[in-house]
Amino acid sequence: MKKITIAIDGYSSCGKSTMAKELAHRLGYVYVDTGAMYRSVTLFALREHLFDAEDTLDADRLSALLPQVRIDFRLNPETGHADACLNGENVEQKIRGLEVSSRVSIVAAQPFVREMLVRQQQAMGEGKGIVMDGRDIGTVVLPNASAEVRAERRYKELQAKGQPADYESILKNVQDRDYMDSHREVSPLRQADDAIVLDNSHLTIAQQDAWLMDRVREKLAE
Repeated sequence: MKKITIAIDGYSSCGKSTMAKELAHRLGYVYVDTGAMYRSVTLFALREHLFDAEDTLDADRLSALLPQVRIDFRLNPETGHADACLNGENVEQKIRGLEVSSRVSIVAAQPFVREMLVRQQQAMGEGKGIVMDGRDIGTVVLPNASAEVRAERRYKELQAKGQPADYESILKNVQDRDYMDSHREVSPLRQADDAIVLDNSHLTIAQQDAWLMDRVREKLAE
């Protein structure tokens, strides 16, 4: 059976992971959360105390320590989805908090970090049958949901998990990350020339899943 590589791009908190996880599950594909890879490196940097009081990253030290970082995804039997693991530890919940979210764009802007992780992502995609989501992957882009809509989604998601959540702090983080991701020198977030654009601001999860499955069927029929 024909298999393809599916990439879902977009700004932070626009629903990439929710859509990608469900699509991979329905297709029987492997799901790779590329954002979780950058978050895992950020968590590693925090644990190694590589940020100073002004949130300046010790990039030289991180570069030296990066060979110690091993990231993989393991199936969670309770959810049926893959969780991010850092050096063998399941960090899926630890990388979703504001402490990591507020610093991940700093780490993602480092060329040596992107080079290492992009190599890993390219290797994962070689065999097809994979769904990746991130902010520079390049096929399906979901850029148009407002920062306020995305912040509200993130706020409700954290509340549902019983984690501390402040809407105004989350909104500022979303806006800051949008700017940093769009203006970084290495692999800035942009819409690919052949992207299929979805504005999912006011769609339910079921509606956006149905839209995406229609697009996948079209590609598989080509």
